[in-house]
Amino acid sequence: MKVIRAKNFDEMSQITGDIFSAQVKEDKHSVLGLATGGTVVKVYGVLAQEYANGILDFSHIQTVNLDEYAGLDPTHPQSYRYYMEDNFFKKVNLKSENTHLPFGLAHDLEEECRRYERLIKSLGGIDLQLLGLGKNGHIGFNEPGPTFVKDTHCVELEEGTRIANARFFDCLEDVPRKAITMGIGSIMGAKKIVLCVSGSEKAEILKAVLSGPITPFVPGSILQIHSDLTVVADEEALEMLN
Repeated sequence: MKVIRAKNFDEMSQITGDIFSAQVKEDKHSVLGLATGGTVVKVYGVLAQEYANGILDFSHIQTVNLDEYAGLDPTHPQSYRYYMEDNFFKKVNLKSENTHLPFGLAHDLEEECRRYERLIKSLGGIDLQLLGLGKNGHIGFNEPGPTFVKDTHCVELEEGTRIANARFFDCLEDVPRKAITMGIGSIMGAKKIVLCVSGSEKAEILKAVLSGPITPFVPGSILQIHSDLTVVADEEALEMLN
């Protein structure tokens, strides 16, 4: 495990963007595992700027996102497909057929989970996975529970997760109650993982993730055993760790 201490949110974003930029330069056919949310939004800004400056070429890159809300159309402003298009995909030369997210409107969600798992395997797995961290320790939408779920699956979102995400919706009732998420096995199968964490409100859970017992009740704790994990966190997020 490598922990990089950033001074602030902007530096955390720049450092993470640089890691992904190096991956794209090293292997123009990389499979990038992507995340959504406020923590990682500026990472995409870094990559988009490097593309605009002629530094990066995404034309052969494949992307697979961690998750998507069940029941939201991809054109819904709060869907993760919309987030990715708005913040990243439309700003670089990624081919649309090479950008992959679960389909939240699938008639059979269980089959959609199986399809997505097959897709990840067909691409040869993930070369570099980007992760944020939920206040309850979730990675992707793998919520705390009695077991680690290995494969892509449909999950009931915890009330705390829905409340945390309600700021993006008109009201709490509009926040979906289910999501499709990569499983712990799918995530841990990535060759390299970068975990981004920002803010003092994440300090306690980050300490539990990095130095507490490995338990499915803190899903992110499984990252302790990954062979190539880089944590990029700002000073506030690291205030409870040496």
